[in-house]
Amino acid sequence: MTYSMDMRACAIRFVNEGGSKAEAARVFGINRQTLYHWLAAKDLSPQERRPRHRKLDKAALAAHVRAYPDALLRERAEHFGVHVNAVWVALRRLDIRKKNDAVRGDRFN
Repeated sequence: MTYSMDMRACAIRFVNEGGSKAEAARVFGINRQTLYHWLAAKDLSPQERRPRHRKLDKAALAAHVRAYPDALLRERAEHFGVHVNAVWVALRRLDIRKKNDAVRGDRFN
């Protein structure tokens, strides 16, 4: 959540004029850690977030799944040089399920 510059300045002014940090957090409806961050910052303007660098490229993983649909998670992990759990999480986020999900109901009947 991004707070307006006016609100940030008001919260800082409140503390600088003798108000407590906990009270400022309550009055302005912000977390105390956010207030501490604003007090320590040189510039109150919001920081732009850069995209995170990931080891596992999801487009390459999706292409690998299309090329090798029968590969096991550990084989995919070895191919990309990551842990099995990283592949599992990425497949879940891509909404790619394991190949025997469609048959699962038949197995228990």
